[in-house]
Amino acid sequence: MNTEAIESMVRDVLSRMNSLQGETPASAAVNTSTHTAKVTDYPLANKHPEWVKTATNKTLDDFTLENVLSNKVTAQDMRITPETLRIQAAIAKDAGRDRLAMNFERAAELTAVPDERILEIYNALRPYRSTKEELMAIADDLEHRYQAKICADFIREAAMLYIERKKLKGDD
Repeated sequence: MNTEAIESMVRDVLSRMNSLQGETPASAAVNTSTHTAKVTDYPLANKHPEWVKTATNKTLDDFTLENVLSNKVTAQDMRITPETLRIQAAIAKDAGRDRLAMNFERAAELTAVPDERILEIYNALRPYRSTKEELMAIADDLEHRYQAKICADFIREAAMLYIERKKLKGDD
C-alpha cells in the first residue's frame, strides 16, 4: 500500500469521526453571529475542513502518514473539540434530529471532564452503586466545576428514575 493511499484512509477515518459528533452553533469554529451550521455543511471534512480542529489545534491537513510516523501527530491530537461537537449538533438539529443534537451537546460538555472522572460517574450510574445523595452530588459537581448543565440534569433525571425503580444503593 502506498503512502498516498494510507494518508487518504487516515483522512477518511478522521472525517468520519468528526461527522459522528455534535450540534448547535459552534463558538470558535463558526462565527455564530453570521452563520449557523446547517445540513448543507455536512460532512464538515469535505465542505468546511477549516472548521475542523482537534483539541491540540491540529487541522485535517496535519494528519499525514509522515506526521504520524514521525510522532508529530499523537493520540492526544485526535481528541475532538467542544466546538466541533457543537457544529455537529447544529447540523443534527437542522436535520430535525433533536435527540442526536442533544447527545452532541452533552458530549461537548464532557470534553471538559477528565477521563478518570467520567469513568467514576459511569460506575456510579450503574444500578445499586450510588445513593440519591451521591448522584445529586455528582450532578452538582458537573454543573458547577465543569459547567456541564445538560449532563448534570441527565444525572438528576437518572437519580429520580432510580428512586422510582428502586435501583439505588440499599434498595436491593
